[in-house]
Amino acid sequence: MTWNNILQPDLILEGSVLNLTPDTIQKYGLKGLVLDVDDTLVPITVSAASPEMKQWVEEIRACAVLCLVSNNLSESRIGSIARSLNLPYYLGAAKPSRRKIRAALEQMNLPVHQVGMVGDRLFTDVIAGNRLGMFTILVEPIVHADAVLRSHPIRNFEVWVSEILGASIAPKHTKINKDL
Repeated sequence: MTWNNILQPDLILEGSVLNLTPDTIQKYGLKGLVLDVDDTLVPITVSAASPEMKQWVEEIRACAVLCLVSNNLSESRIGSIARSLNLPYYLGAAKPSRRKIRAALEQMNLPVHQVGMVGDRLFTDVIAGNRLGMFTILVEPIVHADAVLRSHPIRNFEVWVSEILGASIAPKHTKINKDL
């Protein structure tokens, strides 16, 4: 697998994970989603899911099996988020390591090509998902409501390096914008 293939998400979502719809999930033949937690579902400083996120999870749960896989080591924080969403979870994943994602896939009991890896980071979420043959979905980070303007220097650096290595952070598939 070349660098541009390993860093290339299958789908780049405009906006946050909240713009991922059941129609989009079904369009790509997905039956399950492995979800990153920090800045994908909740801002890194938050320990519970927002009402909007809870509603989104309930909507998506109707069409896909869900599991959280986080690099974060905080059992109290990640466990609290997972319990607020009533979802199974794995922490300390060390993505792009595949070990915890494989465990989630085994628990889901679905073929790898029917499971999407959803996250906000190229060098962790997208690489791990692509290494396993999953359908990878890159979302924009969720920003804390109190943050007036927040930049994402690590994500911006990852995009820059990925493009130098030959990945086009233009999607393989059309960008999805829920408002269209």
